[in-house]
Amino acid sequence: MTFKDGIRAARSRIIIILGLLTSIGIIVALDSLKLPGSSGMSAGASLPQQSSAQFTVERTSRLPMPSPGELSAEEREFARIAWQYFEKNYQPQTGLVNSVDGYPASTMWDTGSYLMGVISAYKLGIISKSVFAERIKSALQALSTLALFDNELPNKSYNTLTKEMANYDNSPAPRGIGWSAIDIGRLFVPMNILIWNYPEFASGVRLVLERLRFRNVVRGGTLYGAVVGDSNRTEYPQEGRLGYEEYAAKSYALMGADVSVALRQDDYLHFETIDGIQVPTDSRSPDRYKAFNYVVSEPYILDGLEFGFDNISREFAYRVYAAQEKHFDQTKVLTAVSEDNIDAPPYFVYNTVYTGGKAWSCITDKGEDVSRFRSVSTKAVFGWHALYQTPYTKRLFESIKSLYDPQKGWYSGLYEQTGQPNKAITCNTNAIVLEALAYKRFGAHLQLIR
Repeated sequence: MTFKDGIRAARSRIIIILGLLTSIGIIVALDSLKLPGSSGMSAGASLPQQSSAQFTVERTSRLPMPSPGELSAEEREFARIAWQYFEKNYQPQTGLVNSVDGYPASTMWDTGSYLMGVISAYKLGIISKSVFAERIKSALQALSTLALFDNELPNKSYNTLTKEMANYDNSPAPRGIGWSAIDIGRLFVPMNILIWNYPEFASGVRLVLERLRFRNVVRGGTLYGAVVGDSNRTEYPQEGRLGYEEYAAKSYALMGADVSVALRQDDYLHFETIDGIQVPTDSRSPDRYKAFNYVVSEPYILDGLEFGFDNISREFAYRVYAAQEKHFDQTKVLTAVSEDNIDAPPYFVYNTVYTGGKAWSCITDKGEDVSRFRSVSTKAVFGWHALYQTPYTKRLFESIKSLYDPQKGWYSGLYEQTGQPNKAITCNTNAIVLEALAYKRFGAHLQLIR
């Protein structure tokens, strides 16, 4: 091999290393941000420009992060049950997995979750090396051959039987319906893990990435989605709110993209006092900015499980968790909220700590109140319990530990009003169960310095 050939072969890793160095610089800058109530900030000090009015809060007491340890026999069985979802919903002819049990469609978020489930199951010894390699290779092959929206980036949804671009109702969409910058960021998390930890798949990852075009999804450090607007023209709305925006931006940064604005946690930061806890929220209101500012558990849990937190996301995650524990203390209603599929119309809801000016709301993606579907989220319980292992997370865990079909996987949760299981079974829930158990055993996937 010539020197030139060697450089060409190493190109993808060089790009990743440069991206990592860029992201480290950004995260160091974020770590220097002073939070209200944290050490070094006087009471009443103002937040950065574009943030909300002044606040004073008591300093939060951070929980120690538990050290990795062996799983119990029961936990290993829980991981095996979660893997059953990916056995039952795998489409071998395409290499894709259904996002919901028996429903042949998937988004890039769910495809990213699937890959995280495969990686976690392999680390835990639930699947063999040969199964791991076959699943990863087939998924990368599928991703490298999918039709792209506007020949730039993956469409928001695909039919898992045919790999064709689809609408959200899984009807054919020859042109596509747009892309989600946040969903693509989720997909980049396992891509980064494969490059760093399983270099035998680096060439497959490169085939996926080298055909993608990023000129419209990342501009000026900001993330943009794509939608089909009037006259069939593509429009590019800014995408992401506090929590999800920073989570997705971290994986773009590792890929070498300038997402410096999307990574900022202080530009639209506002603290709402919810059950006595000052919870970080996004000040961009839905009526003005045309997107809901959901405060839910999932992005903070994933940041911890996958990246090991930075100083700011660790503090924000703790506050989001603490509000849920405090809500239980005050109401005696078990609380662990996130967005979830449900087993009845409208089939998908956002159980929130806060959104659109209201605490503890449960709404659809159109903002309709569906409080009757408020529930304890299985994936939120597994995630918070892996991260904190408090008496409250143990209590939550006991409440959901039987919510599964041993042949299909974990149910999505437990309805608050009826106490009955939410029997929707999904890729995302079962993947996060596997991720949480892998975190408990090994620590964060992408925490390179421990």
